[in-house]
Amino acid sequence: MIDIAKQAGDAILNVYNTHFDVTSKEDHSPLTQADLAAHDVIVSQLELLTPHIPVLTEESETVDASVRMSWHRYWLIDPLDGTREFVKRNGEFTVNIAMIEAHAPVLGVVYAPVTGLLYSAVSGQGAYKQLNGQETRIHTRTFNHRDLVIAGSRSHQDSRFQQFLANVQRATGIVPELISMGSSLKIGLVAEGVADVYPRIGPTSEWDTAAAHCILNEAGGDIVDVHGNTLCYNTKKSLLNPVFFASAIPSLGWHNFL
Repeated sequence: MIDIAKQAGDAILNVYNTHFDVTSKEDHSPLTQADLAAHDVIVSQLELLTPHIPVLTEESETVDASVRMSWHRYWLIDPLDGTREFVKRNGEFTVNIAMIEAHAPVLGVVYAPVTGLLYSAVSGQGAYKQLNGQETRIHTRTFNHRDLVIAGSRSHQDSRFQQFLANVQRATGIVPELISMGSSLKIGLVAEGVADVYPRIGPTSEWDTAAAHCILNEAGGDIVDVHGNTLCYNTKKSLLNPVFFASAIPSLGWHNFL
């Protein structure tokens, strides 16, 4: 999966280094030739490697929910997570590849083609970070409310997110450090112990979180909704995620700061 993610990353960079066109999907989110090129690479490779396992990607045709929800195991892919960051050319976009089993991610690869940063995990085998030819095992950080670091979306910060920050500051008496970043890299920051929490109050889809969710699980954290329940995959007709908190310590009740 790491090799496939890197092949998809090369396809993305082939477009990134040109004057590419940007179109809009029905939900007004951007779409580029890089999204489609990465999709084609990943799907073609998975069809060769695991022809018996279904593949669901952001750029694939819609699969009927009644069919999809019958799957016990499937690949869940975002060929280019962070297309807005791709269009801005800031490098903060990723290839996300996850395997889902029984509604939970059991394998995850997140690859940032511009920097070469790669996170990976398999259930029960730990989480790892690769950069500049070095691989290290990663873990979430020990919580210290006087050294609170919050990861936030670079392109999707709204009034509700600002209210969350204000409420945290009011409760702790400390101005938390904010790291703004695109794509699933924010969950990676929590997994490798750079940030304590990434609150996502705006809409996301299941392919946005699945790969990084596995990595965060193996690093010692989790992604939970406002009720403290772990995010599950492919359990409903919609593929939209609820409001969630990717956190080193999910039991801290981050929803109380909304």
